[in-house]
Amino acid sequence: MKFLIYGAYGYTGKLISQLAKSKGLSPILAGRDHDKTKALAEELDLDHQSFDLSESDKLKAALDQVDLVLHCAGPFSSTAKVMMQACLATKTHYLDITGEIEVFELGASLNEEAKKVEIVLMPGVGFDVVPSDCLAAYLKSQLPDASHLELAFMSESSTSRGTALTMTQGIGKGGAIRKNKKIIPVPHAYASRKLNLDGKDKTFVSIPWGDVSTAYYSTGIPNIMVYTAMHPGQVKKMKFVQRWKWVFNLGFVQKYLQNKVKKTVTGPSEQMREESHCYLWGEVKNQAGTTKSARLTTPEGYKLTAITSLMVVEKLMNDLPAFGFQTPSSAFGADFILDVEGAIREDL
Repeated sequence: MKFLIYGAYGYTGKLISQLAKSKGLSPILAGRDHDKTKALAEELDLDHQSFDLSESDKLKAALDQVDLVLHCAGPFSSTAKVMMQACLATKTHYLDITGEIEVFELGASLNEEAKKVEIVLMPGVGFDVVPSDCLAAYLKSQLPDASHLELAFMSESSTSRGTALTMTQGIGKGGAIRKNKKIIPVPHAYASRKLNLDGKDKTFVSIPWGDVSTAYYSTGIPNIMVYTAMHPGQVKKMKFVQRWKWVFNLGFVQKYLQNKVKKTVTGPSEQMREESHCYLWGEVKNQAGTTKSARLTTPEGYKLTAITSLMVVEKLMNDLPAFGFQTPSSAFGADFILDVEGAIREDL
């Protein structure tokens, strides 16, 4: 199976491309910027192409040469639809590393079209959402009649420029939860709770994480909320943003914030990627009040994204799951994350 990495020279795309080369894989590297794509391809001795996603003829010609695309160029709310539609047209399997709810919902809406042309659509094959999706599926197996799911995560690492830009775009949208099967908008920091994921009690607040979408398709649980750890000062800022979120949607404000991100955010260092960890927690509850909970520890998020995205590529090379929209756990099971060295799951 031949595959293409689009957005290969970005922070996470580069990590994936480097790991692919070290594993003996030979993806075609692609991206919008010719010079950056060429430089990385020459460094790794891999084939390359350069084109913008708006160049539909070039995009489809590139996809006609491969069986699968691993899409790494975000924000995916702006890029995923074009790439998914091109994959449907060329019968090319689609993977990406998004964590954006609207992208997962887009993939789910294209399920029947993907089945007809016999391709797999699987957004979220990195830290967003492989570990949390697998944890959700595991908890569902422990309490099959669960009606509520709560997930939480925290990272010892920092964010990449691409992640920060995506967060900046979404800051004016508010939060989201799933209630009675439907995704509903809620304020920033809508709910909070104290949790101990790494040996210390911390405050966690609700965020519009991708599992609000994917965990429903993986488990069928109708009520879902996701939390992340925040310092009290961060929570205060989120509540300020909620009061003035319309301001953050103004074009000049967005432009200012995104330019600031581009100038100041680079992403975690190699040392941070190697020494840091991510911690996840989940709990399910049924109508009778019975609960089951578990904890999951994984390598640092960007390191994990490189590992799991290529694990998915190799899985698809060897044994395709059912065609159509898939989540990592629906395709490969709840224990898929445990194939990652350093991933540890424990019941609580």
